[in-house]
Amino acid sequence: MHGKMAAEDSAVQALLPFVATLAAYLVGSLSFAVIVSRLMGLEDPRTFGSRNPGATNVLRSGNKGAAIVTLLLDALKGFLPVFAVRLWGKSFGLDDGTVAMVGLAAFLGHLWPVFFKFQGGKGVATFIGVVFGIHPLLGVATGATWLIIAFFFRYSSLASLVSAAFAPAYYLLGDHIQWYSDAFVTTALFAMAVLLAYRHRENIGRLMRGKESRLGARKT
Repeated sequence: MHGKMAAEDSAVQALLPFVATLAAYLVGSLSFAVIVSRLMGLEDPRTFGSRNPGATNVLRSGNKGAAIVTLLLDALKGFLPVFAVRLWGKSFGLDDGTVAMVGLAAFLGHLWPVFFKFQGGKGVATFIGVVFGIHPLLGVATGATWLIIAFFFRYSSLASLVSAAFAPAYYLLGDHIQWYSDAFVTTALFAMAVLLAYRHRENIGRLMRGKESRLGARKT
């Protein structure tokens, strides 16, 4: 009897990482750019500007409040699943491998949301949320990189690409400062950086041609 109960508990525990990953994907699939725009009576961000359902494109509507709310909610949906696993996961046998899976799943949910016909954004705010969930200092370093590049060059896409590329390096550097780096988390950060670059492929082309929209530009 006890052996059967132990086997059942073991089976449930083995499923927990996959349940957490699925939950993170579903949370990531909430396209807040579309949701916030609808609630505030704005145009669907998929119909103007870059047609990307993200905070930067919502800003092009001219409504800064909607853009800020979108940014915070998109970041929060990346932060909360990762932070929850880091905070309570160990008591359920969830390790850094689950942290990596959950973070990547929330990011993939934003890129390909099941609730919005798999037509999502580019994942910048959600990526920032994930790295804050992994470690606050990693989030601060990555976010500061975005702000510095955006301030000096006024290109959201360039700031996003640079900060995403630096995030795995910051994480590995932190191995000697604040935390022990995990191979699964490092791999997930690299994967997200590559996917983010892929979703910005058109922006990269416009940057090279000098035709990329600058921050604060109104919709056309």
